[in-house]
Amino acid sequence: MTRYKDVDGVRVPHTAEDDAFFDALKIEAESKAFDRALGNLRLQRNNLLLETDWMVLADSPVADKTAWQNYRTELRDLTNGLTTVEEVDAVIWPIKPGA
Repeated sequence: MTRYKDVDGVRVPHTAEDDAFFDALKIEAESKAFDRALGNLRLQRNNLLLETDWMVLADSPVADKTAWQNYRTELRDLTNGLTTVEEVDAVIWPIKPGA
């Protein structure tokens, strides 16, 4: 599909250089969108890890530390293999033990 630009009020087709430039801009924008989405996911994940840090300490009163350790491992592994914004948006959060 031919793309066009306006040059002095005249609609002219893009050159190969124009197409390459705008394709690079699109790739950069998509990359930044992924970085933002992944950053937001990690922020939420890290907050959940912070909330549960005390539960896996040796002197914690929590009886079933293994369930919490597994939950925390699932949280840490949440970002593994994600390559697109759509994958980040489709993440299924692990369920807290006892919830």
